[in-house]
Amino acid sequence: MDPRVRQLVVQLRRVKDRSGLSLESLETKTGISRSSWDRYFNGKTLPPHRAVEELARTSGADSVRLLVLHEIAEDARQRRSALSPSDGATDPRADVPEVEPASLKDARPPLVRRGVVLAVAALAGVGAGMVISSAWNGDRSAGNQVKTTAAAPGLSSSRTSATAERKRYVFQPGKSYPCEVRRSEAAGKGPYAGYSVTQSAVLTGPGWDVVEAQCLLRHHHMEPGIVDGVYGQQTIAAVMRLQGKAGLPADGVVGPHTWRVLRG
Repeated sequence: MDPRVRQLVVQLRRVKDRSGLSLESLETKTGISRSSWDRYFNGKTLPPHRAVEELARTSGADSVRLLVLHEIAEDARQRRSALSPSDGATDPRADVPEVEPASLKDARPPLVRRGVVLAVAALAGVGAGMVISSAWNGDRSAGNQVKTTAAAPGLSSSRTSATAERKRYVFQPGKSYPCEVRRSEAAGKGPYAGYSVTQSAVLTGPGWDVVEAQCLLRHHHMEPGIVDGVYGQQTIAAVMRLQGKAGLPADGVVGPHTWRVLRG
């Protein structure tokens, strides 16, 4: 199963388990058959948008997060189905988000558009699709030792200036960001690489939060691959190793609990 589809399935099952709803109850409350819910929760079929909304509504879960994960899983499924089955070859662009036609984008429900703006705006870039790198060249430059600094940002004046100029993440093929990890008040006195101070963001698409997480994964000796800001398969695998070591559910989803370990 594609890791992005697996993320959605794991979260759907978690929401269902926490709600205490049975398949029969879901059928009654949503009008979607038990057999359909069984396929969705077992990853046999990707649920439609309506099913995700109904599950969030009946369980009281965060619909925006689920819909964002559904959006990513849907894109992954469409890219995989576009591969030619004749030779079984792997398309080197399999991890490359395609540019979404304006007509399709406008047709999406407002809630999904808001979720994408909040959590995966980097996937769209500025009016164009972002290219997710498939190169996993290890950049072993600097950064595994934590340095202590009194300054809130945890950066020298030159790096503070560079951070101030970093307004929007734009993916650059082959670009690898340096990891100079140190402790900072801005990151809750935990390790900080200078790209994001978040302690709760759910990682879904390319961005500075991903760069920060990749640096912290490297600091914890969980090799995420090239530090490029792309939440790809090698980074997801590194997250799952970290989660397993920390006793967390190894689902590859970075949220508040995983950030607590990264900042520890």
